[in-house]
Amino acid sequence: MPSTEARRAAVLGSPIAHSLSPVLHRAAYAELGLDHWSYDRFEVDEAALPGFIGGLDASWAGLSLTMPLKRAVIGLLDEVSGTAASVEAVNTVVLSEDGRLLGDNTDIPGMVAALHERGVEKVESAAILGAGATASSALAALAEICTGPVTAYVRSPVRAAEMRAWGERLGVDVRIADWADGAQALHAPLVVATTPAGATDALADAVPDGPGTLFDVLYEPWPTALASRWSATGAALVGGLDLLVHQAVLQVEQMTGCAAAPLAVMRAAGEQALAGPGH
Repeated sequence: MPSTEARRAAVLGSPIAHSLSPVLHRAAYAELGLDHWSYDRFEVDEAALPGFIGGLDASWAGLSLTMPLKRAVIGLLDEVSGTAASVEAVNTVVLSEDGRLLGDNTDIPGMVAALHERGVEKVESAAILGAGATASSALAALAEICTGPVTAYVRSPVRAAEMRAWGERLGVDVRIADWADGAQALHAPLVVATTPAGATDALADAVPDGPGTLFDVLYEPWPTALASRWSATGAALVGGLDLLVHQAVLQVEQMTGCAAAPLAVMRAAGEQALAGPGH
């Protein structure tokens, strides 16, 4: 059973003001009856991270990490899971009872769980739009569910080389295409959009009839133009909030020791927060 002593957790990053993590984790604590738990957000950049980590005491249960800290934290930890090491990114730190700092990545299994929830168990091929930090986690998730090649649509030779290297590391057959041909990506059985807001808007008119599944990792603004057009076809759509909730479920379970975090309650809290006051 989890301890009834006051425990702390938080999300760190920069910028952090708009993070939904406190909403999700607090909703979970309330549903689980963990009235003695608190979850906050702290503006912490790479320079301030060692000091923050060094100041943690026994009241701390864990941390959620967002940009730009997912790689910077690795050298400060006592142990890193194979999942996190595979993409050199830690988004979850759990403090063990003996004070050790354990790093994990719940984005990858969160992506897989979000896809499974929409009925996507296996695909023969996939496409990734973009090649930033989220794309490596997407590749790691696709390593579990994609049996064939993954085509990455990128803007530069440098990004192309990075995606090829990640593919070799993760055992994924990565093929490179030019971003200018991004409309071709929309014909893949699974399309993962990992780009910033607005980057895929121009592709919305190119959505084919009867497309496969779109996984758009954005949750604000939502829906994106691409997601809206995709949804209008009646095809399967997975959004950034789905990813955020599924990865947060895993964080709550690791940090609190509870066997099953309340997915539906956490999603409803996230939806309400995104809808804004009065909705």
